[in-house]
Amino acid sequence: MPTVDELARIAREHGIEHVGVAPATVLGRARTALYERRDQGLAAGMGFTYHNPDRSTDPGRAVAGARSIVVAARSYLTDDEPPRPPGVQARVARYAWVDHYTPLRVGLRAMARRLRAADHRAVAYADDNAIVDREAAHRAGLGWFGKNANLLVSGAGSWFVLGCVITTAPLPAVTGVAADGCGTCSRCLDACPTGAIVAPGVIDANRCLAWVLQRPGAIPVALRAAVQDRLYGCDDCQEACPPTLHLGRRHRRPLDDDARPWVDVLDLLAADDAALLERHGSWYIAGRDPRWLRRNALVILGNTAPPGHRDVHDVLARYAAGDDAVLAEHARWAQDELASRATTAGAAGTAGAAVAIRLRGVIEHVPGDRFGDTAASGEVGPP
Repeated sequence: MPTVDELARIAREHGIEHVGVAPATVLGRARTALYERRDQGLAAGMGFTYHNPDRSTDPGRAVAGARSIVVAARSYLTDDEPPRPPGVQARVARYAWVDHYTPLRVGLRAMARRLRAADHRAVAYADDNAIVDREAAHRAGLGWFGKNANLLVSGAGSWFVLGCVITTAPLPAVTGVAADGCGTCSRCLDACPTGAIVAPGVIDANRCLAWVLQRPGAIPVALRAAVQDRLYGCDDCQEACPPTLHLGRRHRRPLDDDARPWVDVLDLLAADDAALLERHGSWYIAGRDPRWLRRNALVILGNTAPPGHRDVHDVLARYAAGDDAVLAEHARWAQDELASRATTAGAAGTAGAAVAIRLRGVIEHVPGDRFGDTAASGEVGPP
């Protein structure tokens, strides 16, 4: 039977930095939390591991006779930060710049093959509702749960995608979990743009922008301004986390040539379904329907586009008059936002011009040999 060290070596060959082992017993703590939070309405219609907590917290339901869970963590922090391109741009959460789950699955499947070669059953899972992988990773000693509910890998932070291999092999599991590294820090709670972290480790998915931008239907009006320029995902709670910021530098990978941290909003709104699915098919898009990406893009225009931009005006007019009721409503909202901003900017500009004219008149009527003294003393009166 392969040792854990051998499995970890296989993982490293596939770009996976951390491996641990947990017993394949029922994840009781996670099961209780899933039911409690779903009953409290905090799941906001999210399926995934909430869909069937009895199944997603029982490794034996995924692999009959399971005895061990081999958990893996792969960093997605890059060694470069691409600059924001010109134009109206939409921001993408870091983990979705490129598809990190595919290489993770390749490594997991390599470990599973090694276990099967030793006559054990072994199945790889990544981004799969069959298992609560964060809880498995915690039990495997990889890290602790931050107050933002992310798993913080010890000595490395939270910039990781997680996956696991559930196997019948009796591998030695860790004897204890990682110590809490958050202490009294609450920066992630303060940084959440919608206050979605309602208690340490508890997320209200109704307000979490990562889910708001993925779920189908209209984005609640009260949350649209908070979306700002986000198209997919939200990194704010991680970017505010001291361990993640300081320790994450230990595991960085080169920036992929295909990375897309920014998406041109007008280009997205002009593209057809096939093009959008080809570009962003690795993302979770409800029902594989690109209209939800368009919905997010329309909100971004309302939040960030310059008022009076001709191309923006035209695309919003087209969507506002379209047959899709959800997109039409979001387009009209964006039109109203831009009109309001234009009015505010116009009022500020008018007021500024009036002040400038007034001051110019004052200056013109002040004798040259007194200008410096009176300006310094504040004695300049009305013209």
